Amino acid sequence: MEGKKKKTRFLSKYSFFFICLLIPLSLSLYVTSCKRVYKNPVVIWTDRAEFASYAELFNTSQEVCKVSIVYKKNLARLFPLAKGEPFPDLLIGSWLKNSQTKKFTSSLDYMFSDLKLNRSVFYTQLLESGQINDAQYLIPVSFNLPTILFSKENANLISENYLLSPDQIRDIAAEYNEKKDGRTYNKMGYGLNWNQDFLYEIAKLQNVDFKEQGRSFSWDDEALKKTLEYMKDWTETANDSTNSEKDFAFKYLYTPFYQQVHQKRSLFAYTHSNRFLDLPVDKIEALDFRWLQGNQKIPVIDDIVYLGMYRHSKNTDAASIFINWFFKEATQKQILERQVKMNLKTSTFGIADGFSSIKSVTERVFPIFYPILLKNLPSPESLIAPNMYPPRWDAIRETIIKPYLLEASESPEPEKKILSLEERIKDWTKQNY
Repeated sequence: MEGKKKKTRFLSKYSFFFICLLIPLSLSLYVTSCKRVYKNPVVIWTDRAEFASYAELFNTSQEVCKVSIVYKKNLARLFPLAKGEPFPDLLIGSWLKNSQTKKFTSSLDYMFSDLKLNRSVFYTQLLESGQINDAQYLIPVSFNLPTILFSKENANLISENYLLSPDQIRDIAAEYNEKKDGRTYNKMGYGLNWNQDFLYEIAKLQNVDFKEQGRSFSWDDEALKKTLEYMKDWTETANDSTNSEKDFAFKYLYTPFYQQVHQKRSLFAYTHSNRFLDLPVDKIEALDFRWLQGNQKIPVIDDIVYLGMYRHSKNTDAASIFINWFFKEATQKQILERQVKMNLKTSTFGIADGFSSIKSVTERVFPIFYPILLKNLPSPESLIAPNMYPPRWDAIRETIIKPYLLEASESPEPEKKILSLEERIKDWTKQNY
């Protein structure tokens, strides 16, 4: 009996000693696992300069990991990278979605399956546009919309509350026209010749369907022909001719787009949402606006900003922490507050110079900073996401498509020979490849 007591006492002392050693070790392991510090920073390549400020906010908000920003002007054109070249962890920029996307990015489905991100908080059409073969390779960051401006003093002429179609713009603008001595216009509601961006958006609404085909692009030729006829008819019916539109623009439209409608020479001006909403408050307060639509659908401007994980990233865990942080309503509200508080001269409209891809941020947070949006926010179901485009789409669109639409839509038929899209593509390819 006494032997058993000694043995029990011995075990008790041994157990106590073991527990004393085990507790600090367990606590150490627990603290280490909960507060793992990542040695290497997350390297982000981006064509959006605003992310330098966002990175600074992230780096000062926690001690677990840091991010480093590398600005790349032509981000989408850099892939595939040369062998041995330093590579990023995350990519954030425009034109990232193309046939090569799957080759240089990794699926981000795990960000949603692990419940770090909730699909329902995003604009559905935009989130789906970042999918390839039903896998989420890109997450939308921000977007912009085609915007029709007019002076509040002319608001009584526009009966539609939120949207305007090209037909409505044409008809309302034609009623606004006024000729001096019955010969030359001293007021013109809107001229198609004035803005190539507007012509391009009409082509999208008319289902011309520009999209990637190899290193170039394809389109619906029949829809394109109908679109050009529609544009010519608009000019002839509303404004007599392209020359009338050009003459009017030369005489009166030498000021910025917002001043053009202030001066009441023209009724409408066209721009993109970021260019409008980034204006100083004193410029905006006298303006009203509508979104350009077709069949109650608003085409999102092509240069939507996406986020992707580089395929060969070695720092995916830390990168995931940044992704999870960035796509929170509270974070994006803090970003907007910080821009105002610091009066950042480099700040641009909204999040990455656009509306946030997170619905609640655009609908609840943006109106705090942009009160004019209270009267007209885009409805989630109305958005049409852009097509898949080649990596050089910005250059292709500016040097091939828009000039072609401008020249080929002139009315009456121009005497000079107009190069076809095929000829322009051939010439452009020779110079760039």
